[in-house]
Amino acid sequence: MDQSGFYLLPTVVRTYAPIAQTPILHEQLSRDHLSAMSAITPEGKLLMMEQERAFKGPDVVRFLKHALRQIPGKLLVIWDGSPIHRSKVVKEFLKSGGASRLQLERLPGYAPELNPDEGIWKHLKYVELKNVCCRSLCELRRELRKAKERLRHKKHVILGCIRQPGFEV
Repeated sequence: MDQSGFYLLPTVVRTYAPIAQTPILHEQLSRDHLSAMSAITPEGKLLMMEQERAFKGPDVVRFLKHALRQIPGKLLVIWDGSPIHRSKVVKEFLKSGGASRLQLERLPGYAPELNPDEGIWKHLKYVELKNVCCRSLCELRRELRKAKERLRHKKHVILGCIRQPGFEV
């Protein structure tokens, strides 16, 4: 499980264009962004939610509850040491029964490459949403959701993120 941000500023990557027709991106200079949180199951199922503000402890609890509804049985949640994961609200949720089906494991702070969600973020930003210029957060949300649906049909990409060297389930 991990969080990331998607900004109105496009992720600019190299592209092709007809000779003597330089591609031009028309973007807004803005720091407005969508915050996204996701998790990947060993089978390659992708759970994701996004919102127009930074995530806080209650949002983590909401996502964990969503994951518990979507996936039967015990859940092993592997996440980083973000302060929102250690928030009072998350601890209270776990004490009040949330921990009965959850086992939480923390990734080492020095090895973000062990987090399979990082591969999902990289693919979404540098492949699915490359050179995409959105005028509003609403348009960005639409594009992100379309990109997420395209990614869901590319199980090999999701499973490749899970089965990277150094990450074993």
